Amino acid sequence: MTKLRLALAQHDFPVGAIAANAARMRALATQARARGAQLVVFPELALCGYPPEDLLLRPSFLAAGTRAL
Repeated sequence: MTKLRLALAQHDFPVGAIAANAARMRALATQARARGAQLVVFPELALCGYPPEDLLLRPSFLAAGTRAL
């Protein structure tokens, strides 16, 4: 049986801080990989923060999320 090492990433991802959240996610993924993880699992809406509410109605917010991906 093939094994898969995964990491669960927990952090405070502020609402609307897409660039900072993306940078933190990259840093956490790098740390996890250094520790042998093959897959990193982040909380839902980690990129945009939770809850995004009315920010989802702003085209610039959606564009920033797309660029960060």
